[in-house]
This record gives sequence, C-alpha cells and structure tokens, in this order.
Amino acid sequence: MFNLDVQSFVFAGATPNVVRPALPPTNASLSLRITAKRYRDTKTQKRQGNVPSPGENEGLTLLFLHCVGAHKEQWEPTIQAIFERASNIREAWAFDWQNHGDAAVLNKNALSERKDDGAVTVYDWAAAISAFVRSDHVKGHNIIPIGHSAGAATAILTTKYLPKPYPAIILVEPSVVAKELFEATIDDRMEQMEFVVRMTMDRRDHWASKDEAFAWLSKRYPWSTWDTRVVKLLADHGLEQHEDGARLKCQRKHEAVSYTQVEGPFEAADLLTTISKTIPIHLVWGENEDIIPEIIRDSLSDASAGKSVTSTSRVVEDAGHMVVQEKPNELANAICEVLHDCRLPCPVQTKL
Repeated sequence: MFNLDVQSFVFAGATPNVVRPALPPTNASLSLRITAKRYRDTKTQKRQGNVPSPGENEGLTLLFLHCVGAHKEQWEPTIQAIFERASNIREAWAFDWQNHGDAAVLNKNALSERKDDGAVTVYDWAAAISAFVRSDHVKGHNIIPIGHSAGAATAILTTKYLPKPYPAIILVEPSVVAKELFEATIDDRMEQMEFVVRMTMDRRDHWASKDEAFAWLSKRYPWSTWDTRVVKLLADHGLEQHEDGARLKCQRKHEAVSYTQVEGPFEAADLLTTISKTIPIHLVWGENEDIIPEIIRDSLSDASAGKSVTSTSRVVEDAGHMVVQEKPNELANAICEVLHDCRLPCPVQTKL
C-alpha cells in the first residue's frame, strides 16, 4: 500500500472578483465554504512543515472535482493508484461542492437560508475553485484539474477567470452539452433528468449506523456495481452520524436540483470550443453509454464544430458514467497515460 500524507482544509467562499459577472453572488452564496483534502507522497515528500523538498516543485498538482451526489473522498482509490503509478505528481487536492460532503455540514445553516432551496450551481463551485487556484496554497504549481461529470463542467468554467490556467484538463464522463444539441434531443434529455430527480428524491437517506448503511448499499444497485472501497468511503464520509442514526450529508433535495441546472453545462460546451485551441483537453469515457449518449460524446470531440481535443479514451470495460466509483484502478491507468506527457512547466497565471 502506498502511504499518503492526508490533510484536511476549509476555505472561505469565492470573492466577488472571481464570480461570474452575469450571475452576481448573493451574501448567502459568498458565505458558503468549501472543504478539501490534500494528498502527498510520504516517501518522496520529505518536508519540515510545509517546505517542499528539492525537486518537489517539478511535479504536477492535481485537482479532483466530483460528480453530483458524490464527495471528495470517493476519488481516493483513484488518487492512491495514480500516486503508485506516476512519478511526476507533486500533490493532489480533492474538493467538496458547497452542498455536498463535509461542505454540506459546514454550510447547513447558510444553505437553509437561501431562497433557491439550497441550490448551488457549477458557477458557484467554479468560482470557489478559481479562488483556490489563485491562492498561495498552489502558487507557482503546475495544476491539472480532473473533473467527473458536473465536476468536469466546473473545471472548464474555472478557465473564465484564469487567462493561462493549466497545462492540461482531464474530463471524465463530462456532463457538458451544447444548448442546441440538448434542445434537439429535448425529449430524451428531459425524460432522463426527470427519472434521475425522481429516483434521488425517493432514495433512502438514513440508516441506524454507518455499518448498516455499508451493508445495505453493498447489496443494492447501483452501489453493488461500485468498487467496494468506494462504497465504504460513501458510508464513512458521505454520511453524518446523528443520535438517531446516520444520514447522507448531501440532502436529497440539494442533489436533485443539481441535475436540473443546465446553463453551466451549456456554457462549458461553448468554452470547450475556445479553450481546446490552447489547452490540451483529454476526454475519458466509460465503455457503457448508460448516461451520456454517443451523440453527445461525439459532439465534444467534433473537429468540424471547432473542438480540438487532444485525446479521447474509452478505457474501462463494464464501466459507465460512474467510472470513478466503478473502476478507479482502470481510470487511474487512463489518467496516468495523460499525465506521463504533461512535463512542461506551466504555472497558473491569474488576472490582475
């Protein structure tokens, strides 16, 4: 087992200068905090305090952004495997969306006061991640965002605030679609959206204990198709222990409303056309087209539509949209293939 040094962090909400101008922040949205964990190799990262060792600055810093309904710890098996297989990693960070995971617990009161029923958009998350990228925590780092599903849309949207942001972006099963294509397939898209929302609202969200939750989830679809480690991480970190049992940290209504927010994915599709001309974009898909159909997958790498993606990988047998949860080791292999070629330093530059 590869030993990682793991530290937890809490960051303040985004500042107004990195929030999308067309959607000015409310006081409530600015008060939302994000939670994160930083992962470093304990063998090669020999430090006193936070002082990096010689050669550490040459590596890549990876930012992991999860999908709707997940939390930062679900990336850990993938992160573990990447550190085991790649030699050019400086550190990795995984973040919770503001109404997911530990952030949902910290922001509980602020979310309850919002008039939008606690909805937090990918714009809100992108603004918070952009603020982190501009911070001293990763000053001078060579940063590569790795986003899954809605996290992929978030990764793309951060480029709005960073003129030369990253040496590459890795998009895993990105929930990104052009508005025109969404509207052209509106019946299928709405049927899928309504189904996911209904299933989310009807899903069980509390158990007598985390151990009972793990046992229950392990025997039921879709969790029975996941890597056992990820199911255990969901039980241990996705649930909060109360006097009457264990409950999901992310409220069902907050997860459900996230599936209905389409403006962010629309703009991310437009931005992808622009940024793919200057930033290497790598798409990673599961083998099964269970959520994102082929027509949308193909549209994101359509050169005739101006998309200049660097690579497209369909990497994992018997995995679909939830490839992070289902096949973390195989996903890590695909990511490492991309990282192997990311050698040129490209420290993040921010707008003055």
